[in-house]
Amino acid sequence: MLRKRPYDALFAGFHWDLPEELNLAHQVCDGWAAVEPERIALIDLSGGGRRDVTYGQLWELSRRVEVALIEKGVMRGDRVGVLLSQSPLCAAAHVAAWRLGAISVPLFKLFGREALETRIDDSGLGVVVTDAEGQAALAGFGLGLVTGESLPRHAGGTKAGVPTEPDDAAVLIYTSGTTGRPKGALHGHRILTGHLPGVEMSHDFLGQRGDVLWTPADWAWIGGLFDVLMPGLALGVPVVAARTAKFTPADCARICAEAGVKNVFFPPTVLRMLKAEGATIPGLRSVASGGEPLGPEMLAWGREALGVTINEFYGQTECNMVASSCAALFEPKPGAIGRPVPGHRLAVIDAEGLETEGEGDIAVKRGSAAMMLEYWRNPRATAAKFRGKWMLTGDRGTWQDGYLRFVGREDDVIASAGYRIGPAEIEDCLLTHPAVATVGVVGKPDEIRGEIVKAYVVPRPGAETEGLAEELKGWVRARLASHLYPREVAFLDALPMTVTGKVIRKELKARARAETKEERS
Repeated sequence: MLRKRPYDALFAGFHWDLPEELNLAHQVCDGWAAVEPERIALIDLSGGGRRDVTYGQLWELSRRVEVALIEKGVMRGDRVGVLLSQSPLCAAAHVAAWRLGAISVPLFKLFGREALETRIDDSGLGVVVTDAEGQAALAGFGLGLVTGESLPRHAGGTKAGVPTEPDDAAVLIYTSGTTGRPKGALHGHRILTGHLPGVEMSHDFLGQRGDVLWTPADWAWIGGLFDVLMPGLALGVPVVAARTAKFTPADCARICAEAGVKNVFFPPTVLRMLKAEGATIPGLRSVASGGEPLGPEMLAWGREALGVTINEFYGQTECNMVASSCAALFEPKPGAIGRPVPGHRLAVIDAEGLETEGEGDIAVKRGSAAMMLEYWRNPRATAAKFRGKWMLTGDRGTWQDGYLRFVGREDDVIASAGYRIGPAEIEDCLLTHPAVATVGVVGKPDEIRGEIVKAYVVPRPGAETEGLAEELKGWVRARLASHLYPREVAFLDALPMTVTGKVIRKELKARARAETKEERS
């Protein structure tokens, strides 16, 4: 754990403590279960009431999952899908896979069939841990399925985990880009070690007496899985598991009250929704937020309504929690994200890979424990992610008195309601509709979500456009996921195109910004 001392000393004196053998299952479960089995690991509200799950119980559940995976033939290096919402079984499934030396693959419960198929095919999944709802979604894929109902009643005896090293593959998390299919960021067993300093900073030194951690973000995403669930378990901080069909400020306040939540990760969209409804959540000790920059107005509201200074953090699936604010260490600077997290060397570089004082590409130096091993089975994309010794984030930024200021995305990824959404996957889906000739998808500014997905569609000759917009929304929602569908669809006679036939998204984005400006005037 980080020791509280002046930031400069904390940063200068930090080094990664990576042992020769390292396994995530031991970090988040087995180690605690061996010494404090009665310590609370999870506060489970997912079943309607409250149930406290100890580390001993989590270990027992994970061992039962492990036995079921072994019966399905899972071995070291195999990929194990986890298609579950926030729940003890979700946590146990990852732990069981890691203990076996397998690679867990988080899958989002709201994914449609095509989105699931893409990830199943690319990862080579053979077995998925899920529930009854997930079983229905996975029907016909020919997978081995493990559910809570199919687990053996008892794990029986004890079993040592497969010995693994920090760079051995542990988890495969898919991320959206602007071109092609979603790419799988493959991480080693050092991923959690790499996350912990940033998580601790963003929660004003998480791990204080009485801390209880929760996020409405799904555990299928890196923000839920490695910014909340696994760090909380590793630090001995109880983590709340709570399912909500749809986020509401009322549910948020109820969950925090029932579980005695002290620490939350709220994506910017959640903060905007709470602010819009005038919600207050008493008793919080820390609030962390990431995914999009917050403005001074939101920070001021946080102090007034939530009673804390919101700590912003920065990162991405490929290398997360690399910069953060920390009110316990230094005052936030309005408009800036924060300062580099100990252990991560950040820079703003130019086209030649040299550090610059002006605007440039935000990059992370190789050697960060949170950095991915590679893009799964995609050496070309892996090579393109790096410029010399630096991993490119795809974002533009500048330095301001030692603070990192986010300027904008270099690519066309859409930041909506805490999700990073690649337009290519949505465009490919829409192009399968018989009425669509061409399409361009961009983010349109939105006061609550940050951006919404907007599709500009050129219909096929003779296609009837009446009612087509709603049909196309449903088309994407059913095949990909409910957070990916275009909330607005506009029909054009032609799209702005390059001479080589590529959609000029820059012009579509300018059009969307102009539409928003006109709507607000």
